[in-house]
Amino acid sequence: QVQLVESGGGLVQAGGSLTLSCAPSGRTFSTYAMGWFRQAPGKEREFVAAVNWSGGSTAYSDSVKDRFTISRDNAKNTRYLHMNSLKPEDTAVYYCAVRSGLGLWKDPAGYEYWGQGTQVTVSS
Repeated sequence: QVQLVESGGGLVQAGGSLTLSCAPSGRTFSTYAMGWFRQAPGKEREFVAAVNWSGGSTAYSDSVKDRFTISRDNAKNTRYLHMNSLKPEDTAVYYCAVRSGLGLWKDPAGYEYWGQGTQVTVSS
């Protein structure tokens, strides 16, 4: 079993920044892709960003492109979602997810394991 530990959520004013982290543990894959999704109250879970194993390929939703970026720390086996220029509409519970393989996936159905979610609230 794979566990994903998320951290970094919180309350921030519009225009501010937050960084979320996600670290797989337990039975880890030799290679895996990671995705970030979010779900606001009353809305469906939506794709935010994804990165492949090497980090050479990334994808972002149009709503966060040029504001959010993914990075990684191989020594800590941790991926980060850096969120800048936050807007009130970014308020949601953010989830990281992983699946084995070398590709990159935007569809949440393609992911095998999910983090517990972390709340991000952006005040206006």
